[in-house]
Amino acid sequence: MPKNSLALHPRALLRATGRSVLAVSACTLLLLACSPKFDWREVHGKDAPFVVVLPAKPSSIARQINLNGTTVTMQMTAAEVDGVTFAIGTAELPDAAKAQAALPAMKKALVSNIKGTVKSESSAAAAQGAPGGKRQTSSLSIEAEGVRGATAEPTLLIARFIAQDQRIYQLIVIGKPQAVSRDAVDTFLTSFKLN
Repeated sequence: MPKNSLALHPRALLRATGRSVLAVSACTLLLLACSPKFDWREVHGKDAPFVVVLPAKPSSIARQINLNGTTVTMQMTAAEVDGVTFAIGTAELPDAAKAQAALPAMKKALVSNIKGTVKSESSAAAAQGAPGGKRQTSSLSIEAEGVRGATAEPTLLIARFIAQDQRIYQLIVIGKPQAVSRDAVDTFLTSFKLN
């Protein structure tokens, strides 16, 4: 091969192609991370002391729900992106014991709504605050698979239920399994903070 030739040796061509593929892959990942699909925004609870980020402009609704025989008004704030709903619900119960008992009731109702099966579950409890003024916080997290609607569309539900004193919180992500981004779920769930 002549010295002044613009042709690359096969090994040099492979190295150059490999670097190009890596550069294109890195740019693609960067663009996906900055995708306008998710327009994260911080949301503060109006009647409950929390902050969370949602991936689009949220809407809110209040509705009556029955939790183990106790009717409460749940404030729901939700946003939807590509058919996947991210939502947080809050309600106040008459006492801390009823709030603790509400966690499995909320889990049962949501799993039943999708005719689902729980695939994983975990729980935690902690006391927070200064001695004598401690707040009891419990949480229950699940991942369930089921179906929704008349077409029995496959559905993935990821939920976290939290009870702190008399107040309950319900964080859910629900949608078609292939449409649910694990990174978006993590961003949503890890952003949740109680004030």
